[in-house]
Amino acid sequence: MSVSSAGATPPADTEEHGIPRPLSPLPMDWRSLSHAFIKQARLHPARVAMRDSTGAKLTFGETFLRAAVLSRVLARDLGSEEYVGLILPPMVPSAVANLALGLLGKIPVNLNFTTNQAMIDSAIEQCGIRQVLTSARVLEKCQMKPKAELILLEDVPPRVRLSDKLWGKTVSGFVPTSSLPRFLPGLASRGLDDLATVIFTSGSTGEPKGVMLSHRNILSNVHQIEEQIHLHENEVILGILPFFHSFGFTVGLWTPLALGKGVVYHFNPLDARTIGKLCEEHEVTLIAGTPSFTRFYLKNCRPEQFRTLTHLLLGAEKLKPETYRDINETLRIEPMEGYGTTELSPVVAVNVPEETTLGDGRTIHGNRPGTVGIPVPGTLVKTTCPDSGVDLPRGATGLIWIKGPQVMVGYLNKPDDTAKVLKDGWYSTGDLGYVDPDGFLKITDRLSRFSKIAGEMVPHHGVESAIMEATGVDEHHVAVASLPDPKHGERLCVLYTDLGVPPDEVHRRLLAAGLPRLWIPSVRDFVRIDEIPITGTGKIDLRSLKELAQKQPIG
Repeated sequence: MSVSSAGATPPADTEEHGIPRPLSPLPMDWRSLSHAFIKQARLHPARVAMRDSTGAKLTFGETFLRAAVLSRVLARDLGSEEYVGLILPPMVPSAVANLALGLLGKIPVNLNFTTNQAMIDSAIEQCGIRQVLTSARVLEKCQMKPKAELILLEDVPPRVRLSDKLWGKTVSGFVPTSSLPRFLPGLASRGLDDLATVIFTSGSTGEPKGVMLSHRNILSNVHQIEEQIHLHENEVILGILPFFHSFGFTVGLWTPLALGKGVVYHFNPLDARTIGKLCEEHEVTLIAGTPSFTRFYLKNCRPEQFRTLTHLLLGAEKLKPETYRDINETLRIEPMEGYGTTELSPVVAVNVPEETTLGDGRTIHGNRPGTVGIPVPGTLVKTTCPDSGVDLPRGATGLIWIKGPQVMVGYLNKPDDTAKVLKDGWYSTGDLGYVDPDGFLKITDRLSRFSKIAGEMVPHHGVESAIMEATGVDEHHVAVASLPDPKHGERLCVLYTDLGVPPDEVHRRLLAAGLPRLWIPSVRDFVRIDEIPITGTGKIDLRSLKELAQKQPIG
């Protein structure tokens, strides 16, 4: 399977969406993810590559050694199947395991341990996975038993032979780079257009789909991130997003490994106390997370713990103006809102706190609050009418399509689903938005988060924002779902934890605010729940939200 590195030249029908900034070619020795890592391991063997909250610490040379030895041990267990599952949190052992599988020529599939047994078993079945690398502690905590042969990392050390250690030492430290493919099969068998991983969507609106990402996809996105953000020589990234999440896989795992940067892992993004200590102790310079996570850090950490922070990249949810203000005033840093999807490896656009040269040669400040930034180099953006599919002029709100080298290969074993979202190299994001006159991308809503009421599309985000404005609560306390309605097609259902006032008062305030009548939920359709369901990466869990709405005795 292969994916085109499209995006260098815009087609005539999308010229109005701006001239894309060119992406320089990938380094010649980036022939796969493993090749990119080995380059850094040979250039900087003594540089610290990764740490985690248990105190584990490995240099690039030590990481190569550990991964080589583990690959040799695993080779005695793994069969001929290409796909190998992993159920591990983002920590040093998990990073080494992913690297080891790549050196073996296997395709690592990090499984979402925050979801349920059925979702994991579905992913295992779709990939034909027979073996899963995991930990007894993880399985105990998650209360699951995957339908596959389990290889526990705790059982690996006693099985490492002296010959494995000597072999690993020789391969990682002494064998010339040009000769390494003779010892590490993944270097010989995997190229840029081969699959690097399969990342499963959350399944929030149906069975999880396996997003196939190639080595070219991920390395191109790493390259795009570097050219957009210009990482420091001694950058230290905080790795708190799981590797089953595309951002965790690309930015938390492969960006530091491919670019020779440091990374500090912790398995719980909400453990503010530990995260504050890690950032302070290891002088973290880049955090990628969500606005919700960051608000939690502001509340529970001392500002001086983030004194070395230079890049704060936020996505997955809208960055509210008051959150932007609080971050800026407390941490003395401009938060950078960005945007991406699993199918795009994942980064599409991100703001930057510096002057940026546009594709037409103009130079402007690269951070525009309220937008998700300028698309990363080599990326084309267009919008189309959601109903007719007709291309819209620049500045018009419509369905956002993306073209570039980060566009996925497709969905695993789902050609029909792939054909729905991939057309002539363009990927339909399912999000609505527009490109402003300076090329900044603005997201207005997600197409799937609409209700079609009496023929009109009513945005859930818009209704949520109006309720939050009327009550003073935040997105942790209210979410809107859609329910079928025999008279109007669909109707709104408001799930909330605490609005501070009863639903009839909220309804009155929405009417007084002049909200369109179709946007105002009926009082009977307000349903109180214990908590708003979210995924392991901080997004609203749409599947669980809809299930909760459907189960409630409304009326």
